[in-house]
Amino acid sequence: METVPAERSLNFQVKPPRSASMASAAHDTPSLDIQQKALIQIRNLSLRYGDKTALSAIDLEIPERRVTAFIGPSGCGKSTLLRCLNRMNDLVDDVEVRGQILLDGVDIYDRRTDVVALRRRVGMVFQKSNPFPKSIYENVAYGLRIAGTRRKDVLDAAVEQSLRGAALWDEVKDRLGESALALSGGQQQRLCIARAIAIEPEVILMDEPCSALDPIATTKVESLIHELAGRYTIVIVTHNMQQAARVSDRTAFLYLGKLIEVGPTEKIFTTPEKRETEDYITGRFG
Repeated sequence: METVPAERSLNFQVKPPRSASMASAAHDTPSLDIQQKALIQIRNLSLRYGDKTALSAIDLEIPERRVTAFIGPSGCGKSTLLRCLNRMNDLVDDVEVRGQILLDGVDIYDRRTDVVALRRRVGMVFQKSNPFPKSIYENVAYGLRIAGTRRKDVLDAAVEQSLRGAALWDEVKDRLGESALALSGGQQQRLCIARAIAIEPEVILMDEPCSALDPIATTKVESLIHELAGRYTIVIVTHNMQQAARVSDRTAFLYLGKLIEVGPTEKIFTTPEKRETEDYITGRFG
């Protein structure tokens, strides 16, 4: 492959690999390292909205307890692919999905799948923070109450643990009864993350979680992603390639509904194999 000329290279600060095995993998193959378990396997996935094909023949493995970033230009299908992972696309009219998505070996599109239970296992944080018009406490406790938890001591412990996990406890511990709508934008987004982790999912999906935040709030959310990745499998959609380079272990580049290339983030951003990936990363289009 042609080396990226220096004048077209972008100055990405790539997240360092978590282990020597991951570092060596960055120079070998886009498949997962043998020590990484593929928690999610996407097989020949296609999706249509009416007559429009949004995704075509996607094959992708998402490793357990790692951060995987989906990048690509607007309209490439990355948010659509993300929403397939917890079947949020079921809520859209005239959608046809073909192929398989296996979560821990079980096809989530099997007609016997309990979609409510699936969404407990696969939580989601949206582009725009969406706290409920309730207290900070009740926002975090909401999912637990829906699941049938009533004991106050259990709820109290879960709320504190989740807010600590979202790096928000110290900022709100003395105002848990106040409206969540009074929080700043960055605090609201971290509250939504706390709400997502309160029900102890296996996977957290993040759709442009920092797009509406200022740089300081973005830094806090990115730091939080690093901390959460040791406990959860995280998939993030982002238009910000610098952010993808900073927070992710693996990166998947999509273009026109197709998966063009996937591999360790360091490799994707420094020595991509596909010309389309190189052109996007170096700013030729996007």
